[in-house]
Parts: sequence; structure tokens; C-alpha cells
Amino acid sequence: MQKKIVLIGAPGTGKSSVLKHLKSSGFYCMEEISREITIRAQEEGIEQLFLIEPILFSKLLLKGREDQYLKASKSSNNLIFFDRGLPDIHAYLDYTKEKYPSYFKKSSKKNRYDYVFIFKPWKEIFITDSERYESFKEATIIDMYLEKSYEDLNYSLIEVPFDTIENRSNFILNWLKINA
Repeated sequence: MQKKIVLIGAPGTGKSSVLKHLKSSGFYCMEEISREITIRAQEEGIEQLFLIEPILFSKLLLKGREDQYLKASKSSNNLIFFDRGLPDIHAYLDYTKEKYPSYFKKSSKKNRYDYVFIFKPWKEIFITDSERYESFKEATIIDMYLEKSYEDLNYSLIEVPFDTIENRSNFILNWLKINA
């Protein structure tokens, strides 16, 4: 039976690095698409689409993540890893105090994940770049909104310990082997 596993966490917590490691190990992975949306907007002269038009950015993100979810559902792979999930979208909108349509949460309720692994803010690895503009302090606040979003949808969060990329990947795989 197929299991959908989502890796969540504030910016700069190591999720994408672990996902890349899982992908290089042969697992089916859905990469984060918010960077794609941000880069496309920057190519059109909009430095940070989420800051300028958060609802437009979030609608594009919702469409992309729903497409990923559908593609994953049609896959014959038993384990599918996602770099961020649908509830991340309304968590970020809640963080910015932005009003948004109810279909954002409806999509999160409809498209469920089997397991949620959370990566906590880790100052030692945190960096900013042209797509990641949040400070470490902001990342710790975003972390609280992410936790709340998933917990409000009755998910149990599995905390990934601070460690090397390989050890964090192994933690997830071992947890799944024992508990799935």
C-alpha cells in the first residue's frame, strides 16, 4: 500500500537536503516548488512574489502541490516523499496574517499524508539566499505556525533529530521500517 510522507519545517532546516539524499538513494520524491515559482517571478521582475502578492503566490503553489499529490497517487511507488505539503500553504498565510479562501484548507483536508516528519529550526545550518529571505527568528515563528497547521488537521508530527543529512535520512527510513 502506498504511503505519502511529507517533510516539513521552517526555512533552512535541512528538509530539501534530506529529500535530495533520499532521491539519490532511489526513492520517489516530490521536490519543493515554491523556489520555482519565486524564480519565475524574479525573471519577470518581481523580487519576492509571496511578499507582494501572497494570495497569487499561494494559488500557484496550491495548484503545483495538488498536481504533485495527484501525480504521486497515480504512481506505483510504495513510498513517496514530499518536500512540504499542502498545509504549509495556509500555515505561511496564517503567519503573515493574510486572509485566504477556504479552499486552501479544504484541499489540505482532502489530500492527506500518511506521515509527517518535522525538521526544527537549527541555527548552525541556517542560511538565507535569493529565494529564502526569512531571518532565523522568523523561521522559529514559522515553525510554530507549521506545527499548528498540521496538528489542527490531526496529524502526529515526528521530529527529525539534528544530525548529518545521511543520519537524518536513515532516521526517517528506520522509523518507517519500524512503525509503518
